[in-house]
Amino acid sequence: MFKTLAAQVKQYKLPSLLTPFFMALEVVVDILLPKTMGSLIDKGIQAGSLPDIYRYGGYMLLLAFLGLLFGVLAGKYAAQASSGFACNVRDAMYTNIQKFSFSNIDKFSTAGLVTRLTTDVTNLQNAYQMVIRMCFRAPLTLIFSLVMAFSISSRLSMVFVVALAILVVLLGLIISRAMKYFNEVFEKYDDLNASIQENVSAIRVVKAFVREDHENEKFKEAAGGIYKMFVKAESVVANNGPVMMLAVYSCMLSLSWLAARMITAGELTTGELTTLFSYVMSILMSLMMLSMIFVMLTLAAASARRVVEVLNEKPDLLSPENAVTKVADGSVDFENVFFSYPRAAKNAPADDSSESVLSDINLHIHAGETIGIIGGTGSAKSSLVNLISRLYDVSKGCVKVGGRDVRSYDLDTLRNEVAVVLQKNVLFSGTILENLRWGDKDAAVEDCVRVCRLACADEFISRFPDGYETYIEQGGTNVSGGQKQRLCIARALLKKPKILILDDSTSAVDTATDARIRQAFRDEIPDTTKFIIAQRISSIQDADRIIVLEDGVIDGFDTHENLLENNAIYREVYESQTKGGGDFDQRGGAL
Repeated sequence: MFKTLAAQVKQYKLPSLLTPFFMALEVVVDILLPKTMGSLIDKGIQAGSLPDIYRYGGYMLLLAFLGLLFGVLAGKYAAQASSGFACNVRDAMYTNIQKFSFSNIDKFSTAGLVTRLTTDVTNLQNAYQMVIRMCFRAPLTLIFSLVMAFSISSRLSMVFVVALAILVVLLGLIISRAMKYFNEVFEKYDDLNASIQENVSAIRVVKAFVREDHENEKFKEAAGGIYKMFVKAESVVANNGPVMMLAVYSCMLSLSWLAARMITAGELTTGELTTLFSYVMSILMSLMMLSMIFVMLTLAAASARRVVEVLNEKPDLLSPENAVTKVADGSVDFENVFFSYPRAAKNAPADDSSESVLSDINLHIHAGETIGIIGGTGSAKSSLVNLISRLYDVSKGCVKVGGRDVRSYDLDTLRNEVAVVLQKNVLFSGTILENLRWGDKDAAVEDCVRVCRLACADEFISRFPDGYETYIEQGGTNVSGGQKQRLCIARALLKKPKILILDDSTSAVDTATDARIRQAFRDEIPDTTKFIIAQRISSIQDADRIIVLEDGVIDGFDTHENLLENNAIYREVYESQTKGGGDFDQRGGAL
């Protein structure tokens, strides 16, 4: 874990080294100040020597200035190092997340990833600054102060040793109790972020169903959980102060009692006693500082584990060595394919057909064909097409594109030739042109207009006052569902793919527009292999062939006419839709 995080210091190694260097110099100055003050009292004030008062007073001013300078420089470099470290950690996490396959992403909740990128990294940033500053300052101050105290009076300094031993035990008990509560806080943060994310993303539904009060209660419960944990933890940590003050005042009283006799006997000067008082404060404050460092590091350790989990997560899907970098054509073959989603149990049989989402799939599709896919909810339609662009790997068998196993391709090459319009259409904040250019970042405006015409999107874009420069709000909330679908189809077409997958992506457009989009596909991209997943048979009946999926198994694969004649499931769905207006999931309760 330490090695993984230390690698993120990178270009901030120099500030990370300069910070403890200047902290050490500041500690030296702080240790010399009390000694100089003692000399000022003994040799200047009590001796009535004005030159010595000026000399030692000047020394104290110089030391104070140097201490201020060293402190400022240490703070400056600590800020650079800790902020840079946090920036590198966030960047490394985000970069690694972009490489995750769907199965990797499935291991982490969205709210959990947000918490790790924000709260957890902030805790690491604070801890790193604490380490390079206080973790050097506190031990050095403690050691140097003890050495200086013993150099003045070893007998009186034993008071510090006894106090230290008692404090170590008491502070250890306090920290151990606080650790338990701090470790539980981060799970509560995940719950809070999940509540916020779900509410904001579904705010229209919340308002439509007048569920604001219910969502407020959920949020209060999540926030209340964090409040309770922090109150418990901070209530324990708050005991640090009283325990420390008790130790400080006990030491001062003990020193005053013992030192009074030594001063009377001429064994100790007033200046030396004043110096000892300064050192006792430095020693005990250093110990208190160390206790707070342990609390901070405990918090950071929990955050570090969560951050390192993301940094060390290896993508399940990688490009092979000597990967193929050219896809010959859009032909697709499924050969004895079994597929199941990764399970938590490591010894679960991945290719056991009883556990498989897809079982014994055999398909041979020519380049340029239009393939319809129909099936009930949960019949694995989306799982089937996800294997084509290798969003998941098969459990058994193989999927071929252009005559080659998809596992032999460079991932970017393969996915650039497969355009997917998902069930849940996603637009990003930015103009329509910026969203379209996700398909081709260098696309000319004319190309964007052309694909929008193919997707029947140009007709509504032209009605916007700003046309293609119209700003799309986050999530596409300022366009309708049908408009969002057509923009996503246009974006996919801009890739000029060899394979186009429409995963129920025309469900929000009317049947006439749906027909025009399909006609445009036939006329404009005849060489592109098209997979159309739909619940409406009208959307796929003119496809070259149609796949009927039933519980992850192919029940039929033929033309519309042949399926009507030979496939009972397809015929029943067709009749329910043409006569009763139903869909696949409403065919007389048969499924």
